[in-house]
Amino acid sequence: MRIVAIVNAKLVLMRDDMGTTINPPRAPRRVVSLVPSLTESIAATERDVLIAATDWCTHPEDLDVIRIRGTKNPDTKKIVSLAPDIVVANAEENREIDVRRLRDAGIPVWVTAPATVPEALASLRRTLTVLDLPHPRWLDEAERVWSHPVPLAHTRAIVPIWRDPWMALGRDTFAGDLLARLGVRNALADSPSRYPHVDLASLPAYDLVVLPDEPYVFTPDDGPEAFPGRRCACVSGRHLTWYGPSLVEAKEVLLRQLSSGG
Repeated sequence: MRIVAIVNAKLVLMRDDMGTTINPPRAPRRVVSLVPSLTESIAATERDVLIAATDWCTHPEDLDVIRIRGTKNPDTKKIVSLAPDIVVANAEENREIDVRRLRDAGIPVWVTAPATVPEALASLRRTLTVLDLPHPRWLDEAERVWSHPVPLAHTRAIVPIWRDPWMALGRDTFAGDLLARLGVRNALADSPSRYPHVDLASLPAYDLVVLPDEPYVFTPDDGPEAFPGRRCACVSGRHLTWYGPSLVEAKEVLLRQLSSGG
């Protein structure tokens, strides 16, 4: 899929995952990231272009950039004052109003929106192309790792993402697709909502509870007790929900954590 048209060596047409056309300068050198997984992806490819990121951008752990608050409440005025060439965002993690405010200030905003592993890999390729970054080996390795999904098993899982109130993965989510490629069916995949509120007493049939440590920090002492008699697996939220360099090791990490759930 070709997303870049070049006229007189200048980028003139780019469409993000939402179909929005933007026209950033060629070879952006001042990038702000509002998405932890994209921050990690850019830093792993060419760290020097990142000038700011959210407080939730925790990888790489030694990343030293300006912080602009969280994914849901970024300091848009501060971002504008930094005069970035482009801001990268995500349709799910970031608010449309913040994207609009930045665009109204004249800043190009590239929005990603993958709902499957293949879509995430393709989106990463497009994003790095828009940023005019070199093609990284980690992306090739991630594509290799996920080119052979695990055969779909009969395991049906509930995947809570929050409690008080309880919420879980529903239809059409990246994490749900990733789990399916690990042989785990989401018992709420037919839900009308992507992240439904759930009543633990009225759940469909399931035999596994997958408890990630983000966005809610489920732990062996906080979560499994709500599902007595059920097999529970505490897993890495970064490996389950982030798309970027973490995908290289996500299959191995998650398969180990899913199989060790007691």
